[in-house]
Formats: sequence, structure tokens, C-alpha cells
Amino acid sequence: MAMRKLLLLLKPLDGYAPPHGASPQILHHLDSRRKVHLDTIKFCQTILQEKRVEWKAVERNDLSQPINDVDLVVTVGGDGTLLQASHFMDDRIPILGVNSDPTRNDEVERFGNEFDATRSTGRLCAATVENFEQVLNDILEVQTAPSKLTRISISVNKHQLPTYALNDILVAHPCPAALSTFSFRIRNDDQPCSPLVNSRSSGLRVSTAAGSTAAMRSAGGFLMPILSQDLQYMVREPILPGKLLNLMHGVIKHDQAMDITWACKEGVIYIDGYHVNYTIQDGDTIEISCRAPILKVFLTNQSLTSAL
Repeated sequence: MAMRKLLLLLKPLDGYAPPHGASPQILHHLDSRRKVHLDTIKFCQTILQEKRVEWKAVERNDLSQPINDVDLVVTVGGDGTLLQASHFMDDRIPILGVNSDPTRNDEVERFGNEFDATRSTGRLCAATVENFEQVLNDILEVQTAPSKLTRISISVNKHQLPTYALNDILVAHPCPAALSTFSFRIRNDDQPCSPLVNSRSSGLRVSTAAGSTAAMRSAGGFLMPILSQDLQYMVREPILPGKLLNLMHGVIKHDQAMDITWACKEGVIYIDGYHVNYTIQDGDTIEISCRAPILKVFLTNQSLTSAL
């Protein structure tokens, strides 16, 4: 099917606002990042003007309703912009990420002793200014197909949450220094696949394959093939797990679900970071599975072959 209508979703420029008291080096670095991002936006808009498509540009912070009536979403920013877009998308419309500000290794080496000069990683972004037109042409001419990425479905007390996680979720007390108390069990249909685990810890993280390169990897998790339909879970900093240590980290297979019972007065489910979150309370039950609509994402060959 020919693509005729596109949505260009942009990371806002205020994302490069300097912290209070920033040094001249940091200010110069952020000014450079802002300019590179703005130049990338202008470049993408120029390319789109040359194509036989209808398109409009919207800042990601202005999204408030599900994305419909377009054939393709193009995000300009980094993985955060693509993640935010995914929260407004079902499994019908594909998405292409453009990394507008890729990290420069020479900067990281030069400024490593002064500040963090990392720019944008863009693991889920298949394009930069260097290849955007070619990637877009391949998409418009149906010479390439999007990959189907698994997302996480969450329900609380049997009520489905409206947001699906593309990277990961964290179930924890709202105060990072507070104890999280909960129990969980993995099941297949109505049959338990694991013992009931009672946990006192810093919370529970569950990631998709796409999210296994993010916080899960930083916590000591393993990389998963990006097209895997399984989920990975990890109890954060478990207190005296004893004989259940091997159950603190594992996999939820694509045909399984995890049932959690929250046992603290307060709790929060964070979805793909901290911006999207839902409060929970003592006695709430949470179901986590991969039974969510997939997300169609155009990826690089490197992303598809990593962790294989």
C-alpha cells in the first residue's frame, strides 16, 4: 500500500536547556547539540517537501490523542521520542526513528574528564541525516518492511492500562529509598509455572527484548534478540532471597504471564521511564504479559542481528 500521509514528530528544543550553573564547556556542548538537532529537523523537512506525500510536523509534547489517519510516523530526536510516540500508536502504523544528534566518540574521549559528552544513542533509530533520504525512499517504494517489536501489557485489578511499554516497566515504591514488598508468580493460562515468590526489595523491573539493552542491561540482565517475544524480569536488590535467589531474575515466555500482588501502602508502575506512571496500593493485583499490540518499527540490520 502506498504511503501518502506522514506525521513528523519532533523532540522539542527545550530538551537542550542547560542546568543551573553550567560551565562554559557544557553550555557550548548543549548549544552544539541544539543546533545539530535543529539542522536535522530542517533537513528532514526539506527532504519531505521533495516527496509526493502529505505531512505535518508536531512536537512530541503536544501529543495527547492516539495517532491515526497517517501511513507512517517519523520521529526526529532519539529513542525517547520514539518511545513517547509508541504510547499513542497501535499495531497498524509503522514508525521510523531518525537519530538527530548521534554521539561523537571524539567528544566523549576529549571531554570525559570534565562532563558527560554523550549525545543520543538511538538504538531504535534506523536513520540519521546521512541516510534518511535513502531509508525513506526504500519505505515509500515498499523496498523494506518494518520489524514487529513486542510490547508489555499491564492490567491492574483486571483493568487494562491504556499504555503499552516498548522498553520496560518498573513496579516500585514512589520513594527510591523505601522498601517494596510484593509477591509474584508466573503462570501459563491458569496453571502456575513457578513457586510463589515473596519479595522484599527495591522493586521489580520487566523489559521487552528491545528494552533489554537499556536499564535491564545496566542492572546485570542479558541481551535478547530484538525480535524475541519473551519478556525478561529482575527483582531489584532483593533482601535475603535465600533458596529463591534463582527466581529473582528470569524470563516470562510469550505464552505466559506474571501475576503480582502489591503489599505496600503506596506503589507506582513506571512505563518506559518516569513520565508515564500509574499509582497502586496495598492489595492491588497486577498482570504482566506480552499480549499487547506489536509495534512496527523500521530497524537497522545491526539492531536485528545484535544478541543473536
